[in-house]
Amino acid sequence: MTKGRIAFQGELGANSHEACLAAFPDMEPVAHPTFEEAFEAIKTGDCQLGMIPVENSIAGRVADVHHLLPSSGLKIIGERFKPIHFQLMANPGVKLEDLKSVSSMPIALAQCRQVVRRLKLRAEPVGDTALSAKLLSEKPDPTKAAIAPALAAELYGLEILARDVEDTHNNTTRFLVMTADRDPPAPPFTSPCITSFVFRVRNMPAALYKAMGGFATNGVNMTKLESYMENGAFTATFFYAEVDGRPEDRSLALAFEELQFFSERFEILGVYPADPFRAHV
Repeated sequence: MTKGRIAFQGELGANSHEACLAAFPDMEPVAHPTFEEAFEAIKTGDCQLGMIPVENSIAGRVADVHHLLPSSGLKIIGERFKPIHFQLMANPGVKLEDLKSVSSMPIALAQCRQVVRRLKLRAEPVGDTALSAKLLSEKPDPTKAAIAPALAAELYGLEILARDVEDTHNNTTRFLVMTADRDPPAPPFTSPCITSFVFRVRNMPAALYKAMGGFATNGVNMTKLESYMENGAFTATFFYAEVDGRPEDRSLALAFEELQFFSERFEILGVYPADPFRAHV
């Protein structure tokens, strides 16, 4: 019996699916075609948690997610870093020398250029890595391969012809664990924490510079600051940020006090334990 359901975007067998299994092995992973649908499943209670990718060490931030995060009404209760490995897979009995084309999502194809070039394969983009494996299983073709996570080969009955074919072996994706609980339990004091928040500065000269001053003077380490357009406006006054620490820490409390003086909107999206993976980066 599972302890609940966890939403992710993509097909069964995607990297997000693997991340769900690794972090929450007792929960049932539930696939959703879009990030909007995954967020909605969490908000409605159909799924108790969500595993949402926000950035990749090679490809950068996941733009759709950052657009949805501030207005989602969800809270962040955790983060997970997942090393990304891609496998070259085909229908059973197919050999490398039989292949003429390979399909996967464009980012994955770009991250596996060397094997695609070496095997002289024609790259065919699809919307999701696991979807490429699913389509190949549904329409077997001895000349076609897919690039997808190992879980996809297992789920769709494909054979892995070459393992870990990514060009760069430090490829890592960061996921956020989301909940619809508006007041989730505070993380244990035994672990270092991250606080994520959004803010919009007041319309005044040097507002951002002044808003950020409190973090420097109080010795708070800001690990992320990103600007966004809001409602289609080209004035980038809306920001998503992450800092080390908890809001009740005196240094961070003082920094937030100064930030709010120069901001017209401020909201904490989550306070959560830092993934131990950070110590090895």
